[in-house]
Amino acid sequence: MLISVSMIPLAMIQNPVRVIFGLLFVLFLPGYAFVSFLFPKRSEIDSLERMALSLGLSIAITPLIGLALNYSFGVRLETILPSLAIFNILFSLLAIKRRESVSDPFIPELKLEIDFKSMELTEKLLTIALISAIFVSILTLSYVILNPRQGESFTEFYILGPKGKAADYPTKLFVNQSGSVIIGIVNHEHRTMNYTVEIWLLKDGNFSEISLMDSFTVTLEHVPVAQNWTPQFEKTFSFSIKDPGKYRIFFLLLKDCPPKKPEDFGSGEDKIRKAIEGEIQSLILNVEVVEL
Repeated sequence: MLISVSMIPLAMIQNPVRVIFGLLFVLFLPGYAFVSFLFPKRSEIDSLERMALSLGLSIAITPLIGLALNYSFGVRLETILPSLAIFNILFSLLAIKRRESVSDPFIPELKLEIDFKSMELTEKLLTIALISAIFVSILTLSYVILNPRQGESFTEFYILGPKGKAADYPTKLFVNQSGSVIIGIVNHEHRTMNYTVEIWLLKDGNFSEISLMDSFTVTLEHVPVAQNWTPQFEKTFSFSIKDPGKYRIFFLLLKDCPPKKPEDFGSGEDKIRKAIEGEIQSLILNVEVVEL
């Protein structure tokens, strides 16, 4: 119970102590508190069985709590930590209450005695196998926790209307009328990324009439995928077109490309074709420009 309470301040500290207490908190205490509640008498199960059940039930209880949080408050440190702490403290108190009502209560001791001499060969083999399974489980789960699997790497790239919503896009304008969109980028690549956005104007699908409208570069740190989505980087792009016709505005997202001078961009035909084929992450805005 004391470990459960102490994990709240320890969770804010980055050191080996946090890892040690965290493993106990996640992989042993939930099952131990539950086993203590189920078996308050010393004679019901021995110490080795109590340890094995504590580990096994912890491996079952912790994911179930995480599953419940996934469909309610979300699985984050701020939710899983108090949830496990409440579970551990609640069943610890219930276990203490049950121990008070039995004649031979189980009182935790630091020593673990195993009488191998009085055991039969089958019992000895089962005991050794059980102890080995406990250590292998602890080592395996410790490795998984300390070396978590990296999630999918991707970049969110989007455009919004001038009011910050996926609506009211400037798809029909008069000649020289100003229109604007909001360009957004969110980095989920698990590393710092340098992004270059190039904005190209293509008229009537004719690659001979293509021009660079604007470009910019931004460096973004990785942000984890969160249940409550928030924007990381947004930039307003305003434009106007002087000739009537049907246009396509291509927003190209280039990753880890060094900044270029305007005169170094050259023709965007190859990039546009790659964007159409899906080789370059891109967005397209269709705009019709008419005379006043």
